[in-house]
Amino acid sequence: MKTPQTPSPAGGAAPSASRRNFLRGIPVITAAAATVPTPAMAETSKHHWGMLVDVRKCIGCQACTVSCIQENVVPEGSFRTVVSTYSVKVNDSVQPAGTYVLPRLCNHCDEPPCVPVCPVSATYKRADGIVVVNNERCVGCAYCVQACPYDARFINHETNKADKCTFCAHRVEAGLLPACVETCVGGARIFGDLNDANGVLRKQLDANKDKLKVLKPEQGTKPQVYYIGLDERFEGKVEGQGTLWKPRATHG
Repeated sequence: MKTPQTPSPAGGAAPSASRRNFLRGIPVITAAAATVPTPAMAETSKHHWGMLVDVRKCIGCQACTVSCIQENVVPEGSFRTVVSTYSVKVNDSVQPAGTYVLPRLCNHCDEPPCVPVCPVSATYKRADGIVVVNNERCVGCAYCVQACPYDARFINHETNKADKCTFCAHRVEAGLLPACVETCVGGARIFGDLNDANGVLRKQLDANKDKLKVLKPEQGTKPQVYYIGLDERFEGKVEGQGTLWKPRATHG
C-alpha cells in the first residue's frame, strides 16, 4: 500500500492531481516549543500511521469536523474530531483578548489506556498503529470512554457501541488521506507513515524535533498525534468545546 501524501497549505500552488490521489504538496512548518522526543520508527509493521498538527495554521473553521461527520456517519451531538475554541485573556485583564483553537482527535497512543480496560477486547491497536473498535464485540460498557484521558471516545447513541477516530482507516487502506486532513483549508494537519524516512510526516517531525508537543504528556500514553505551536497552557485542555461551532442534536 502506498503512503498517502499531504496537501499543500492554503495559498500555495494547486496540485495538478486530485487531493484524493497521493498529493505531493509539503506544508512549511516553523517554530514552537519542545517537550517530547522525535517519535521512533516502529518495527512491528510496514506502516505506522501518525499525524502532526500545526495549531498556528488552524483557523477554527470546523471543516475537519464536518467532513469527518459526513465521511464516518457520526451521529449529531458527537464527534470523532473537533476544533475546541477557548477565550483567552492577557494577564489579569477582565475582557478576553481573543480565542485559541485546538484541533482534537484520538491520539492513537502507543500505550493506549482504552485497550486494557475493555472487558471483551473490542478495542485494540492494529499493527499499523491505528486504535480501533470491533463493533461486533463491543458491548457499550463505556469503560474505554472513561479511560481515555483525551476525551476522544463516545458511545454512539445509534449503535450503542464505542466510537472514535480511526484515522479514516478505510480511506488509508485505499491510499487516501483521512477526511479531516484532505479538507483542512489551512494545511494544519499532516498525516503519514512514521516508518517512511522519506515521507512528508517523518521529515517534518525530524526537522522540528525540538518543537514538538503532545497533549497530556504526563499520562505516559505515547500519543502519535503531535503538535507544533501548542501553547503549554492548553496541553491539558482536552475537555473544551467547539464554541464557535459544534455538532448538536436537533429535536423535532
